[in-house]
Amino acid sequence: MSAPVHRLTGRVVTAELGGDPPRFRLGEGTEAITVVVKNGAADPGSVPAEAAGLRWLAVPGGPPVPEVLGHDDEWLVTSWVPPGRPTAAAAGELGRRLAVLHAAGADAFGAPPPGGPVQAWVGHARMLNVGHDGPWGDWFVQDRLLPYLRTARDRGDLDAAGAATIERVCARIDVLAGPDEPPARLHGDLWSGNVLWSDGRPDGTRAWLIDPAAHGGHRESDLAMLDLFGLAHLDRVVAGYAEAAADAGTPLAEGRRDRIPLHQLFPLLVHTVLFGGGYAGRAVAAARRLA
Repeated sequence: MSAPVHRLTGRVVTAELGGDPPRFRLGEGTEAITVVVKNGAADPGSVPAEAAGLRWLAVPGGPPVPEVLGHDDEWLVTSWVPPGRPTAAAAGELGRRLAVLHAAGADAFGAPPPGGPVQAWVGHARMLNVGHDGPWGDWFVQDRLLPYLRTARDRGDLDAAGAATIERVCARIDVLAGPDEPPARLHGDLWSGNVLWSDGRPDGTRAWLIDPAAHGGHRESDLAMLDLFGLAHLDRVVAGYAEAAADAGTPLAEGRRDRIPLHQLFPLLVHTVLFGGGYAGRAVAAARRLA
């Protein structure tokens, strides 16, 4: 595996460090760096999508992301982020930086990062990134909910009654979507496993974002994803975000917590497609909370 690392970075591999995904040391002495290597052959197009997403998310003042050091259609080489433990202070900073990232914006709802493919991925599921001129709710239903709902129903992971419950949410999207907002620059797959706490900085612990499914979307979607599977000090993240957004003159809209189940429907349906029926029950339960 060291051959593609050398080819893509132009640097000599001096050590194979193991791990999953594997790590390599490049160079010696003070010039040495550690990199992470991912192979995306199983998900064609995932590497260019992730590389474009990481570059797009590298917003000044936003959460740090690994540097893309080289990639082709199959291999991605990025800088390694040394792990650490979450702290309340780092969580508050993550919230403030996430607000900066979202405020950087996108060309449209559904728009891919510059240079990113239309056929992208969220986890190991296909995801369409096509800019939409209409309101967020219309795009969310057409490109984020219905494709996965249909797949789950056709595979038998979601029964007719459950599908009908979610379809009723789709039909009421104009009522449920909340106030209009401009497209935000989303990480797009912001569950706790894609937040990497690192204490490898002289200024203390910081939260990094990894493995994006980046696109233009609604800023509440990233926050709802953090809430779905839990995150250490999530209350501090949200408080920091709310403070930064308010200071910027773009406070979070009233009723955000009531809309969390709506934004969680997308990742729950994706998980239903990937992992089966247990997540179908959670998706239906989320839909019922919106009734």
